[in-house]
Amino acid sequence: TPPMGWLNWERYRCNTDCKNDPYNCISADLFLEMAKLMKYEGYADVGYEYINIDDCWMLRDRGADGKLVSNPELFPEGIPALADAIHSMGLKIGIYEDYGTKTCGGYPGTKDHIEDDVNLFASWGIDSLKLDGCYCNASEFSTGYPAVTKALNDTGRPILYSCSWPAYLHDKPNVPYGDIAENCNLWRNYADIQDSWTSVQNIINWFGDNAGNLASYAGPGNWNDPDMLIIGDYGLSFEQSETQMAMWAMMAAPLYMSNDLRTLRQWQKDILMNQEVIAVDQDPMGKQGVRVYQDAKKKHEYWSRELADGSYAVVMYRRDSSGLPKPYTATFKQLMIKTKTAHVRDLFTHMDLGVYTDGITATLPPSGSCKMFKVTPIKSQF
Repeated sequence: TPPMGWLNWERYRCNTDCKNDPYNCISADLFLEMAKLMKYEGYADVGYEYINIDDCWMLRDRGADGKLVSNPELFPEGIPALADAIHSMGLKIGIYEDYGTKTCGGYPGTKDHIEDDVNLFASWGIDSLKLDGCYCNASEFSTGYPAVTKALNDTGRPILYSCSWPAYLHDKPNVPYGDIAENCNLWRNYADIQDSWTSVQNIINWFGDNAGNLASYAGPGNWNDPDMLIIGDYGLSFEQSETQMAMWAMMAAPLYMSNDLRTLRQWQKDILMNQEVIAVDQDPMGKQGVRVYQDAKKKHEYWSRELADGSYAVVMYRRDSSGLPKPYTATFKQLMIKTKTAHVRDLFTHMDLGVYTDGITATLPPSGSCKMFKVTPIKSQF
Protein backbone atom coordinates (compact mmCIF):
# COMPACT_ATOMS: atom_id res chain seq x y z
CA THR A 1 0.00 0.00 0.00
CA PRO A 2 1.16 3.62 -0.49
CA PRO A 3 3.63 4.81 2.17
CA MET A 4 2.51 7.25 4.82
CA GLY A 5 4.56 9.60 6.96
CA TRP A 6 6.03 13.08 7.29
CA LEU A 7 8.43 14.98 5.03
CA ASN A 8 10.00 18.31 5.90
CA TRP A 9 10.40 19.97 2.50
CA GLU A 10 7.24 21.98 1.78
CA ARG A 11 7.01 23.44 5.27
CA TYR A 12 10.68 23.79 6.27
CA ARG A 13 12.54 23.84 2.94
CA CYS A 14 16.30 24.35 3.26
CA ASN A 15 16.27 26.19 6.58
CA THR A 16 19.68 25.37 8.07
CA ASP A 17 19.90 28.48 10.28
CA CYS A 18 19.63 26.85 13.68
CA LYS A 19 21.37 29.79 15.36
CA ASN A 20 18.66 32.31 14.49
CA ASP A 21 15.71 29.97 13.94
CA PRO A 22 16.19 26.88 16.12
CA TYR A 23 12.46 26.14 16.19
CA ASN A 24 12.16 25.74 12.43
CA CYS A 25 15.58 24.67 11.19
CA ILE A 26 15.95 21.17 9.74
CA SER A 27 17.89 19.71 12.65
CA ALA A 28 17.83 16.32 14.34
CA ASP A 29 15.71 17.98 17.04
CA LEU A 30 12.99 18.84 14.52
CA PHE A 31 12.86 15.32 13.10
CA LEU A 32 12.83 13.76 16.57
CA GLU A 33 10.07 16.08 17.70
CA MET A 34 7.95 15.21 14.67
CA ALA A 35 8.64 11.51 15.23
CA LYS A 36 7.47 11.74 18.84
CA LEU A 37 4.31 13.58 17.86
CA MET A 38 3.62 11.10 15.08
CA LYS A 39 4.06 8.26 17.54
CA TYR A 40 2.27 9.62 20.60
CA GLU A 41 -0.53 11.73 19.08
CA GLY A 42 -2.02 8.85 17.13
CA TYR A 43 -0.67 9.34 13.60
CA ALA A 44 1.35 6.13 13.73
CA ASP A 45 -1.72 4.24 14.92
CA VAL A 46 -3.55 5.06 11.67
CA GLY A 47 -0.60 4.23 9.39
CA TYR A 48 1.84 7.15 9.29
CA GLU A 49 5.27 5.54 9.50
CA TYR A 50 8.12 7.36 7.74
CA ILE A 51 10.03 10.41 8.96
CA ASN A 52 11.70 11.76 5.83
CA ILE A 53 14.68 14.11 5.59
CA ASP A 54 14.76 16.15 2.39
CA ASP A 55 17.53 18.25 0.80
CA CYS A 56 20.23 20.29 2.62
CA TRP A 57 21.05 17.75 5.32
CA MET A 58 24.70 17.36 4.31
CA LEU A 59 27.86 19.41 4.02
CA ARG A 60 28.66 21.18 0.75
CA ASP A 61 31.60 18.86 0.10
CA ARG A 62 32.22 15.16 0.51
CA GLY A 63 34.67 13.96 3.12
CA ALA A 64 38.32 13.11 2.36
CA ASP A 65 37.22 9.50 1.87
CA GLY A 66 34.67 10.55 -0.75
CA LYS A 67 31.67 9.85 1.49
CA LEU A 68 28.73 12.12 2.14
CA VAL A 69 28.91 13.93 5.48
CA SER A 70 25.86 15.09 7.43
CA ASN A 71 26.01 18.68 8.65
CA PRO A 72 27.26 18.42 12.26
CA GLU A 73 25.48 21.65 13.20
CA LEU A 74 22.17 20.08 12.19
CA PHE A 75 22.91 16.49 13.22
CA PRO A 76 25.56 16.64 15.96
CA GLU A 77 25.29 12.91 16.67
CA GLY A 78 25.02 11.96 13.00
CA ILE A 79 22.28 10.35 10.93
CA PRO A 80 22.77 6.82 12.36
CA ALA A 81 21.94 8.05 15.87
CA LEU A 82 18.81 9.77 14.55
CA ALA A 83 17.85 6.60 12.69
CA ASP A 84 18.27 4.55 15.87
CA ALA A 85 16.06 6.96 17.83
CA ILE A 86 13.35 6.90 15.16
CA HIS A 87 13.52 3.11 14.91
CA SER A 88 13.17 2.84 18.69
CA MET A 89 9.73 4.44 18.31
CA GLY A 90 8.69 1.81 15.79
CA LEU A 91 8.98 4.28 12.92
CA LYS A 92 11.12 4.42 9.77
CA ILE A 93 13.51 7.05 8.43
CA GLY A 94 13.94 8.34 4.89
CA ILE A 95 16.69 10.43 3.30
CA TYR A 96 17.18 12.52 0.15
CA GLU A 97 19.75 12.51 -2.63
CA ASP A 98 19.90 13.52 -6.29
CA TYR A 99 21.01 11.54 -9.32
CA GLY A 100 22.88 14.54 -10.73
CA THR A 101 26.21 16.08 -9.82
CA LYS A 102 24.46 18.23 -7.20
CA THR A 103 21.18 18.19 -5.32
CA CYS A 104 18.63 20.86 -6.16
CA GLY A 105 19.99 22.84 -3.19
CA GLY A 106 23.55 22.61 -4.46
CA TYR A 107 24.84 19.84 -2.20
CA PRO A 108 26.81 16.80 -3.46
CA GLY A 109 24.84 14.60 -5.84
CA THR A 110 25.17 10.86 -6.17
CA LYS A 111 26.34 10.70 -9.79
CA ASP A 112 29.58 8.68 -9.97
CA HIS A 113 29.09 7.67 -6.32
CA ILE A 114 25.98 5.50 -6.54
CA GLU A 115 27.21 2.33 -4.85
CA ASP A 116 29.15 4.16 -2.14
CA ASP A 117 26.23 6.43 -1.29
CA VAL A 118 23.61 3.68 -1.27
CA ASN A 119 25.81 1.42 0.86
CA LEU A 120 26.37 4.32 3.25
CA PHE A 121 22.61 4.87 3.57
CA ALA A 122 22.08 1.17 4.23
CA SER A 123 24.79 1.21 6.92
CA TRP A 124 23.04 4.14 8.57
CA GLY A 125 19.77 2.20 8.80
CA ILE A 126 17.92 4.24 6.18
CA ASP A 127 14.50 2.84 5.17
CA SER A 128 13.59 5.09 2.25
CA LEU A 129 15.47 7.03 -0.42
CA LYS A 130 14.05 9.96 -2.38
CA LEU A 131 16.17 10.55 -5.49
CA ASP A 132 15.75 13.90 -7.22
CA GLY A 133 16.81 14.84 -10.76
CA CYS A 134 18.57 18.22 -10.67
CA TYR A 135 21.95 18.95 -12.28
CA CYS A 136 21.80 16.17 -14.85
CA ASN A 137 20.48 15.60 -18.34
CA ALA A 138 17.06 13.95 -18.37
CA SER A 139 18.31 11.65 -21.12
CA GLU A 140 20.42 9.94 -18.45
CA PHE A 141 17.42 9.01 -16.27
CA SER A 142 16.72 5.78 -18.15
CA THR A 143 20.08 4.37 -17.07
CA GLY A 144 20.72 6.35 -13.89
CA TYR A 145 17.60 5.57 -11.91
CA PRO A 146 17.79 1.81 -12.68
CA ALA A 147 21.46 1.85 -11.62
CA VAL A 148 20.34 3.08 -8.21
CA THR A 149 17.65 0.40 -8.13
CA LYS A 150 20.32 -2.26 -8.59
CA ALA A 151 22.55 -0.71 -5.94
CA LEU A 152 19.67 -0.56 -3.47
CA ASN A 153 18.81 -4.21 -4.08
CA ASP A 154 22.46 -5.21 -3.73
CA THR A 155 22.60 -3.78 -0.18
CA GLY A 156 20.24 -6.51 1.02
CA ARG A 157 18.36 -3.91 3.06
CA PRO A 158 14.72 -3.14 2.19
CA ILE A 159 14.80 0.54 1.16
CA LEU A 160 11.70 2.18 -0.31
CA TYR A 161 12.68 3.98 -3.52
CA SER A 162 11.05 7.28 -4.49
CA CYS A 163 12.05 8.59 -7.94
CA SER A 164 11.65 12.05 -9.43
CA TRP A 165 12.26 10.58 -12.90
CA PRO A 166 8.88 11.52 -14.50
CA ALA A 167 8.59 14.88 -12.70
CA TYR A 168 11.19 16.31 -15.06
CA LEU A 169 9.42 14.86 -18.09
CA HIS A 170 5.77 15.69 -17.33
CA ASP A 171 5.52 18.20 -20.18
CA LYS A 172 7.04 15.76 -22.70
CA PRO A 173 5.36 12.93 -24.64
CA ASN A 174 5.93 9.23 -24.06
CA VAL A 175 7.11 9.25 -20.46
CA PRO A 176 8.43 5.69 -19.90
CA TYR A 177 6.12 4.79 -17.04
CA GLY A 178 6.61 1.08 -17.64
CA ASP A 179 10.35 1.38 -16.95
CA ILE A 180 9.71 3.75 -14.07
CA ALA A 181 7.27 1.34 -12.43
CA GLU A 182 9.72 -1.52 -12.91
CA ASN A 183 12.47 0.35 -11.05
CA CYS A 184 10.75 2.61 -8.51
CA ASN A 185 8.23 2.10 -5.70
CA LEU A 186 6.81 5.59 -6.03
CA TRP A 187 7.50 8.46 -8.36
CA ARG A 188 6.83 12.17 -8.43
CA ASN A 189 4.90 12.96 -11.60
CA TYR A 190 4.43 16.70 -11.66
CA ALA A 191 5.51 20.06 -10.24
CA ASP A 192 6.32 20.58 -6.55
CA ILE A 193 3.38 21.43 -4.36
CA GLN A 194 3.31 24.92 -2.83
CA ASP A 195 1.39 26.20 0.18
CA SER A 196 -1.71 27.30 -1.71
CA TRP A 197 -5.05 26.03 -2.92
CA THR A 198 -4.06 27.02 -6.46
CA SER A 199 -1.16 24.59 -6.29
CA VAL A 200 -3.32 21.74 -4.97
CA GLN A 201 -5.97 22.45 -7.60
CA ASN A 202 -3.39 22.47 -10.41
CA ILE A 203 -2.11 19.07 -9.28
CA ILE A 204 -5.64 17.62 -9.14
CA ASN A 205 -6.34 19.04 -12.59
CA TRP A 206 -3.17 17.52 -14.05
CA PHE A 207 -3.84 14.10 -12.55
CA GLY A 208 -7.45 14.27 -13.73
CA ASP A 209 -6.36 15.11 -17.28
CA ASN A 210 -3.81 12.28 -17.26
CA ALA A 211 -5.56 9.78 -15.00
CA GLY A 212 -6.18 7.09 -17.60
CA ASN A 213 -2.50 6.74 -18.47
CA LEU A 214 -1.18 7.11 -14.92
CA ALA A 215 -3.65 4.75 -13.25
CA SER A 216 -2.62 1.81 -15.40
CA TYR A 217 0.84 1.78 -13.79
CA ALA A 218 -0.34 2.09 -10.19
CA GLY A 219 -0.80 -0.92 -7.94
CA PRO A 220 0.80 -2.70 -5.01
CA GLY A 221 4.43 -1.60 -4.81
CA ASN A 222 4.01 1.11 -7.47
CA TRP A 223 2.51 4.53 -6.76
CA ASN A 224 2.05 7.82 -8.56
CA ASP A 225 3.00 10.63 -6.18
CA PRO A 226 1.17 13.99 -6.44
CA ASP A 227 3.45 15.34 -3.65
CA MET A 228 2.96 16.25 -0.01
CA LEU A 229 -0.14 16.90 2.08
CA ILE A 230 -0.14 20.55 3.14
CA ILE A 231 -3.08 20.25 5.54
CA GLY A 232 -2.15 22.26 8.64
CA ASP A 233 -0.03 24.82 6.82
CA TYR A 234 -1.22 28.28 5.74
CA GLY A 235 -2.88 27.84 2.36
CA LEU A 236 -5.99 25.66 2.75
CA SER A 237 -9.44 26.23 4.21
CA PHE A 238 -11.31 23.49 6.05
CA GLU A 239 -13.14 22.43 2.88
CA GLN A 240 -10.00 22.54 0.76
CA SER A 241 -8.15 20.45 3.36
CA GLU A 242 -10.85 17.80 3.14
CA THR A 243 -10.58 17.91 -0.64
CA GLN A 244 -6.81 17.40 -0.66
CA MET A 245 -7.13 14.43 1.70
CA ALA A 246 -9.97 12.94 -0.33
CA MET A 247 -8.31 13.39 -3.70
CA TRP A 248 -4.96 11.99 -2.55
CA ALA A 249 -6.81 8.93 -1.25
CA MET A 250 -8.63 8.58 -4.57
CA MET A 251 -5.29 8.69 -6.38
CA ALA A 252 -3.82 5.95 -4.16
CA ALA A 253 -1.13 8.49 -3.33
CA PRO A 254 1.62 8.35 -0.74
CA LEU A 255 0.37 10.32 2.27
CA TYR A 256 3.38 12.38 3.34
CA MET A 257 2.43 15.29 5.58
CA SER A 258 4.60 18.41 5.38
CA ASN A 259 3.43 20.56 8.23
CA ASP A 260 4.19 21.48 11.83
CA LEU A 261 2.64 18.72 13.93
CA ARG A 262 3.26 20.90 17.00
CA THR A 263 0.68 23.51 15.98
CA LEU A 264 -2.12 21.65 14.20
CA ARG A 265 -5.71 22.45 15.12
CA GLN A 266 -8.00 19.61 16.06
CA TRP A 267 -9.96 19.74 12.79
CA GLN A 268 -6.73 19.42 10.84
CA LYS A 269 -5.71 16.39 12.88
CA ASP A 270 -9.15 14.89 12.37
CA ILE A 271 -8.81 15.19 8.59
CA LEU A 272 -5.28 13.77 8.54
CA MET A 273 -6.28 10.86 10.79
CA ASN A 274 -9.64 10.09 9.17
CA GLN A 275 -9.43 6.30 9.15
CA GLU A 276 -12.20 5.83 6.59
CA VAL A 277 -10.47 8.07 4.06
CA ILE A 278 -7.10 6.48 4.85
CA ALA A 279 -8.67 3.06 4.27
CA VAL A 280 -9.52 4.15 0.72
CA ASP A 281 -5.95 5.28 0.13
CA GLN A 282 -4.61 2.03 1.57
CA ASP A 283 -7.07 -0.26 -0.18
CA PRO A 284 -5.21 -3.53 -0.83
CA MET A 285 -6.26 -3.80 -4.47
CA GLY A 286 -4.30 -0.61 -5.12
CA LYS A 287 -6.41 0.46 -8.08
CA GLN A 288 -6.01 4.18 -8.64
CA GLY A 289 -9.15 6.29 -8.95
CA VAL A 290 -9.85 8.38 -12.03
CA ARG A 291 -11.89 11.40 -12.99
CA VAL A 292 -15.00 10.02 -14.66
CA TYR A 293 -16.95 13.23 -15.29
CA GLN A 294 -16.26 16.94 -15.70
CA ASP A 295 -18.84 19.50 -16.79
CA ALA A 296 -18.22 21.52 -19.95
CA LYS A 297 -17.19 24.64 -18.07
CA LYS A 298 -14.91 22.67 -15.73
CA LYS A 299 -16.72 23.90 -12.64
CA HIS A 300 -17.32 20.52 -11.04
CA GLU A 301 -16.19 16.93 -11.51
CA TYR A 302 -16.63 13.40 -10.17
CA TRP A 303 -14.01 10.76 -9.42
CA SER A 304 -14.50 7.04 -8.88
CA ARG A 305 -12.26 4.32 -7.46
CA GLU A 306 -13.00 0.61 -7.32
CA LEU A 307 -12.14 -1.03 -3.98
CA ALA A 308 -11.14 -4.55 -3.05
CA ASP A 309 -14.43 -5.38 -1.31
CA GLY A 310 -16.49 -4.64 -4.42
CA SER A 311 -17.54 -1.17 -3.30
CA TYR A 312 -16.46 2.17 -4.78
CA ALA A 313 -15.01 5.36 -3.35
CA VAL A 314 -16.56 8.43 -4.95
CA VAL A 315 -15.63 12.11 -4.76
CA MET A 316 -17.89 14.91 -5.97
CA TYR A 317 -15.67 17.98 -6.25
CA ARG A 318 -16.66 21.60 -6.92
CA ARG A 319 -13.98 23.80 -8.48
CA ASP A 320 -15.62 27.17 -9.12
CA SER A 321 -15.75 30.05 -6.63
CA SER A 322 -19.05 31.69 -7.51
CA GLY A 323 -22.07 32.15 -5.30
CA LEU A 324 -23.85 29.93 -2.83
CA PRO A 325 -23.69 26.20 -2.13
CA LYS A 326 -25.32 24.27 -4.96
CA PRO A 327 -26.77 20.77 -5.35
CA TYR A 328 -25.08 18.39 -7.78
CA THR A 329 -26.17 14.94 -8.92
CA ALA A 330 -23.76 12.20 -9.95
CA THR A 331 -25.47 9.24 -11.56
CA PHE A 332 -24.14 5.75 -10.98
CA LYS A 333 -23.64 5.54 -14.73
CA GLN A 334 -21.43 8.64 -14.66
CA LEU A 335 -19.51 7.11 -11.77
CA MET A 336 -19.04 3.89 -13.76
CA ILE A 337 -20.83 1.86 -11.10
CA LYS A 338 -23.00 -0.84 -12.67
CA THR A 339 -25.93 -0.87 -10.30
CA LYS A 340 -29.42 0.54 -9.89
CA THR A 341 -29.31 0.89 -6.10
CA ALA A 342 -26.51 1.17 -3.57
CA HIS A 343 -25.76 1.80 0.08
CA VAL A 344 -24.02 5.17 0.50
CA ARG A 345 -21.80 6.26 3.39
CA ASP A 346 -20.28 9.73 3.92
CA LEU A 347 -16.60 9.25 4.79
CA PHE A 348 -16.15 12.66 6.43
CA THR A 349 -19.28 12.71 8.59
CA HIS A 350 -18.98 8.94 9.17
CA MET A 351 -22.70 8.55 8.55
CA ASP A 352 -24.61 5.90 6.64
CA LEU A 353 -26.91 7.83 4.32
CA GLY A 354 -29.12 4.91 3.31
CA VAL A 355 -29.99 3.37 -0.01
CA TYR A 356 -29.74 5.54 -3.13
CA THR A 357 -31.29 4.82 -6.50
CA ASP A 358 -29.65 5.78 -9.81
CA GLY A 359 -27.16 8.20 -8.26
CA ILE A 360 -26.17 10.61 -5.48
CA THR A 361 -27.19 14.23 -4.94
CA ALA A 362 -25.03 16.39 -2.70
CA THR A 363 -24.76 20.10 -1.93
CA LEU A 364 -21.29 21.61 -2.35
CA PRO A 365 -20.06 25.06 -1.27
CA PRO A 366 -17.84 26.99 -3.72
CA SER A 367 -14.03 27.21 -3.77
CA GLY A 368 -12.75 23.67 -3.72
CA SER A 369 -15.15 21.68 -1.58
CA CYS A 370 -16.01 18.03 -1.99
CA LYS A 371 -18.09 15.16 -0.70
CA MET A 372 -16.55 11.72 -0.38
CA PHE A 373 -18.69 8.60 -0.28
CA LYS A 374 -18.31 4.87 -0.11
CA VAL A 375 -20.84 3.33 -2.50
CA THR A 376 -21.71 -0.34 -2.09
CA PRO A 377 -23.84 -1.71 -4.95
CA ILE A 378 -26.85 -3.75 -3.86
CA LYS A 379 -27.55 -5.40 -7.20
CA SER A 380 -25.16 -5.23 -10.11
CA GLN A 381 -26.60 -5.02 -13.61
CA PHE A 382 -24.13 -6.38 -16.12
